[in-house]
Amino acid sequence: MKRFLILFALILLTVPALAAPGTVVSYTIDPEKNAYEHNNLGIMYVEEKDYYAAIQEFKIAISLNPKTQATAVYFNNLGKVYMTIGYPDLALDCFQQAITQYSLNFEFYKNLVGCYKALGQIPKQLEIYKTKTDNPYDKLLLGLLYEENGDIRKAIFVLDEFVVSEPNLMITPAVKSYIQELVNKIM
Repeated sequence: MKRFLILFALILLTVPALAAPGTVVSYTIDPEKNAYEHNNLGIMYVEEKDYYAAIQEFKIAISLNPKTQATAVYFNNLGKVYMTIGYPDLALDCFQQAITQYSLNFEFYKNLVGCYKALGQIPKQLEIYKTKTDNPYDKLLLGLLYEENGDIRKAIFVLDEFVVSEPNLMITPAVKSYIQELVNKIM
């Protein structure tokens, strides 16, 4: 019996020595992946109409991944929640940040103009964007501002100018589709 116990003790003592190095399970913290998960949680909270929790999740997502194209989506989602709960002044900065992060999503421009409308700034912004010509995306905002101001024909004209001047941009097909919607609206 003593032999058995000694042999058993030796086996137990040598087993850890025989294990391969690096078998310890490790977890790498990936802020980009976590930001994506927090954004999805925020979307889930919006669907449940828990807007405070959604705002917190979108803010966490932004802070985890602050300077990428995906961050533009997080800012846009945060702005939409602010608009939903009646804070267009907070949403304004979110939509502007979304456009700064990624300027090729037409929805961001529409949301920004909707925010201007909620703030009662359409006439003021219309005057500002009439004089801006340095950035081709200013035409998008100008066209959308004309539409919100009730001048759909001018909106079509300005948006069509954008499409003709920038035919190869990724945003152009969305603008073309929107022009078609506007044309159908006036017919």
